[in-house]
Amino acid sequence: MGASAAGLAAVETLRRDGYDGELTLVGDEPHAPYDRPPLSKQLLAAEWEPERLALRPSADLDALDLDLRFGVAATALDVSGRTVELADGTRLPYDGLILATGVRARRLPGEGAHVLRTLDDALALRDRLGAGRRLVIVGAGFLGAEAAAVASKLGARVTLIEPAPVPLAHAIGAEVGQVLSSAHLEHGVDLRTGVSVQAITEDGVRLSDGELVEADEILVAIGSLPNTEWLADSGLTIGDGIVCDEYSAAARDVYAAGDVARWYNPLFGCSMRIEHRTNAAEQGMAVARNLLRPEARKPFAPVPYFWSDQYDMKVQAYGYLRGHEEVAVVEGDLATRKFLAVYRTGERVVGALAVGMPPKAIRQWRQAIATGATWKETVEGAAPAV
Repeated sequence: MGASAAGLAAVETLRRDGYDGELTLVGDEPHAPYDRPPLSKQLLAAEWEPERLALRPSADLDALDLDLRFGVAATALDVSGRTVELADGTRLPYDGLILATGVRARRLPGEGAHVLRTLDDALALRDRLGAGRRLVIVGAGFLGAEAAAVASKLGARVTLIEPAPVPLAHAIGAEVGQVLSSAHLEHGVDLRTGVSVQAITEDGVRLSDGELVEADEILVAIGSLPNTEWLADSGLTIGDGIVCDEYSAAARDVYAAGDVARWYNPLFGCSMRIEHRTNAAEQGMAVARNLLRPEARKPFAPVPYFWSDQYDMKVQAYGYLRGHEEVAVVEGDLATRKFLAVYRTGERVVGALAVGMPPKAIRQWRQAIATGATWKETVEGAAPAV
């Protein structure tokens, strides 16, 4: 269930690893699998057209010999009966099931605001941007920041609203968050922090302090919700995603992958749900192999990776940065927005983030994270904490 990066990776892996039986790929969007990261970057900027986002040419999909069910959502799962019910009333029996239903954008009360999760969302917003247009973005996380960068480049007058004192501080630390925030100010974005939205109106956004920020368009970028409601009566454990073990198994012969999966990652010793493109593909491949060969199952223990493009900055990160206890810059300088920072939780290095640095600068830290390197042996004495 789910026809985006994780679902596609799963069916490709099943075929590549020798499964030649009946294989069904179900997706609630009418489109064939496409890449989502460019939605807030190249597609929104009109640098790419939709056809360039296709994850595979139609001929490659045909070669997989799939029963494709696009534009129809899954509505119920009967684990004991091994069937999935679709919105059109179809009941699909299964021997093995991979749940990759992803997430949907959180919304705020009120009419007329955009969100940015699907191809149709991105095209709808793109058609309304341009020089002089007043765009208010609610939420200064990575998605909101990327959209702000694109819109300002297109000549829009952008106001970026964030309830936290420093955008992204919860994820990457206050000092690094401040560095990324400074780029918005340099590019003319009106960044408002420490203020929340009271209401979305016909004229714009009403802030918690009573101010009305007028807008031609409003983008709500305040995170996402896992698509799990259809599993309410399935008997699976749901808790901010589909709860899985270290193999990404949710029940016997039922696995979850991608943005919707909350699984126990033994490398970090905790459960996590990762909403990044690379993780979706890797987890789709991993669960397909575990499903196909249960006697040789392997825990899914990746070092998560994500990237973000904002203005002239390339942001890359490895690891699990949330909940970190310390940050240290080990290369470069925050002031120049060219630096590499590493993150500590307990005694271990758990993450690394680079801005404006060549890829090789951060790759060595991926290995340190993967091997459980200690902070003392890799960082202490090399750089001051920030």
